[in-house]
Amino acid sequence: MFKRAGRGALVAATLALAAAIPAAAQIKVAYIDPLSGPFANVGEQQLQHFLLAAEQINAKGGVLGQKIEVLPFDGKSSANESASALRAAYDKGARYVFQGNGSNVTAALVDAVQKMVARGEEPMLVMNYSAFDPDMTGPKCTFWHFRFIQNIDMSMNAITSAIAARPEIKKVHQVHQDYVAGYQAQKAFKEMLPKKRADLQLVGDDLVPLGKVKDFAPYAAKIKASGADTVLTSNWGNDLTLLIKAIKEAGLKVNIYTLYANTIGVPTVLQDSGIGTVFSLSEWHANVENNGAEAFANEYKKKFKNDFLLLRAKNALDMLAEAMKQANSTKAIDVGRKLENMRYKTDIGEVWMRPDDHQLQQDLFVQTFAKVGDKGVKYDLENTGVGVYTARKITAQEAMLPNTCTDMKRP
Repeated sequence: MFKRAGRGALVAATLALAAAIPAAAQIKVAYIDPLSGPFANVGEQQLQHFLLAAEQINAKGGVLGQKIEVLPFDGKSSANESASALRAAYDKGARYVFQGNGSNVTAALVDAVQKMVARGEEPMLVMNYSAFDPDMTGPKCTFWHFRFIQNIDMSMNAITSAIAARPEIKKVHQVHQDYVAGYQAQKAFKEMLPKKRADLQLVGDDLVPLGKVKDFAPYAAKIKASGADTVLTSNWGNDLTLLIKAIKEAGLKVNIYTLYANTIGVPTVLQDSGIGTVFSLSEWHANVENNGAEAFANEYKKKFKNDFLLLRAKNALDMLAEAMKQANSTKAIDVGRKLENMRYKTDIGEVWMRPDDHQLQQDLFVQTFAKVGDKGVKYDLENTGVGVYTARKITAQEAMLPNTCTDMKRP
């Protein structure tokens, strides 16, 4: 199902589950994200989320009497490679594509789908589970794109509120990756922070080449020289792990606000040094209150030997299946019309796909670290004995920002 050479037990488990999906599966959905290169570990782990979600849907009878088959493709963190993979997925019969690592990649996929539609080909839906660029649900909105994660403006709105609520924070240094989502995060933070705390100083502002920096010690030195007491970063993958490692090794005693500190590699680097100082933002975590996803997360860890992290991946596939059932169809145009304005009860509460822009509205959780047994922490991350708990909950209503999609053309 995908032909790349194995990367040890992680890939072996992924391939085993992919192979277990029946060959007779009829509803094909593509997964296009990095399965090689510096972000391969991220892409592989996220793929596993979709494989298990599909397995559980199929175990309940599938959708409209058909099984869901996940077709993995290596997008190589490249817009061009991902667009080529999209065509290959289309030729194999996929009419839905899940993608999230890189807003530039998302934009390329959406553009390719719109060109398909313009040529009169059968349309596809781009199911964006992690790409942040607000323009995708703003000025560049399209019927063929649905986002299941908060956009970067929503993220910065939540994080600036969390920072502003702490009077001891005085100086912030921000670090982002040098690509579209990083630019958007940088811009939003600069605009939002003064409106919430005029006394807060932005003392540093860096962009790092995406996936190319091996040693973040120079950035840690800049943070130290700036006198910052807090670091904000939207980095992900190794760019986040290596940044936090450098900050830790430099002995800096700073708060670190991130979007992904609970994800692959970071907890192992932090161990207990992140307790009370490192924060993350997401739609779910393993110790969230009223955790209806607990059984799924435990099954995931048993199967793959790593942590379930992205409830939004499961939500996206579950909502797609529900839209097919409501439409009594697997055609993208019919399913898209049912996804619009869908209110769906997830494992932790209701979410709403806003029809105006196809931006999912959901509760968000600012979380920080504590040892297992403290602060209601039942589950750890990466077998460190340290997990996360909710430091601040942002309701869907609080997280929502005004719609900026003014010209969505519907088929």
